[in-house]
Amino acid sequence: MSSKDISIKTSYSFKQRLKDYAMLAKLRLASLVVYSAGLGYGIALLDPKDLGLNKFDWTTFLYIIIGGFLVTGSSNALNQIIEKDSDALMERTKNRPLAAKRMGVLEAIIFSVIIGALGLYLLYAINMTAFVLGLIALLSYAFIYTPLKKITPLSVFVGAFPGSIPPMIGYVAGSGSFGLEPGILFFVQFVWQFPHFWAIAWKGAEDYKKGGYKMLPYGQETGKRTAFIILFYTMFIIPAGMLPWAFGMTSWVSMVLVTIMGFYFLRPAIALYKSCKDEDAVKLMFASFSYLPLVFLFYFLDVWIMKML
Repeated sequence: MSSKDISIKTSYSFKQRLKDYAMLAKLRLASLVVYSAGLGYGIALLDPKDLGLNKFDWTTFLYIIIGGFLVTGSSNALNQIIEKDSDALMERTKNRPLAAKRMGVLEAIIFSVIIGALGLYLLYAINMTAFVLGLIALLSYAFIYTPLKKITPLSVFVGAFPGSIPPMIGYVAGSGSFGLEPGILFFVQFVWQFPHFWAIAWKGAEDYKKGGYKMLPYGQETGKRTAFIILFYTMFIIPAGMLPWAFGMTSWVSMVLVTIMGFYFLRPAIALYKSCKDEDAVKLMFASFSYLPLVFLFYFLDVWIMKML
């Protein structure tokens, strides 16, 4: 083998390794977590009852972003370690590094422990509440939600708790205290997760059956009953989105925008109930992808504008 061939092979192996680590940490999912945590921090700073714009601290902000990203990545890695055999059975997950046997379990454990410990340390450097919330999210996602996925559809309810903690971490990092406001941000994200995950589970129902998962309300049953439950939970998106306005965190402006987004989210859920077709589940899934980032952005911009006025 020539030196050029060795160089190409080494370069490919290094790039593939980085790609595998990114896949193990679920880079895109972790990025959404960082996004909501960062905006939670910004909302806390702009809350007229707490801090002001002049209190923004780059160190704290970076600790939230990096710490939240690492803790989430560690949770995702532990999830894949536990589910590696099931992942190998499913089309959508069979190319993950552990399922495809490109990475050993020990290497994945070392990776997840190192980034998890570093992430928790950064959250601890912010305050104890942020650390505790991060630890709860990591442990409950990896060691409660993950094994429950094969036992009961209630796993989605359990998994919604760690999945809703990031904006709380951001808020308590900015305000220095835990109270109603971070709880409201938690609840908005909590309600969103049900139609979000069920839309994904509907589309991948056959694949989830191969892995032995029970992710839909009635196991892996796709039909009118399941579509009704999805529609029912999606309807709660609208009142949940209005809570920041109802409790004085935001103005009527973001309330109107968030309500419009709620009806935008509801529309494909109604269509899914009527048709019970995969294409409407996909539309609901994509609506969920845009809903949460925009809603939290609306909240942030609203409190920012109120502060400036």
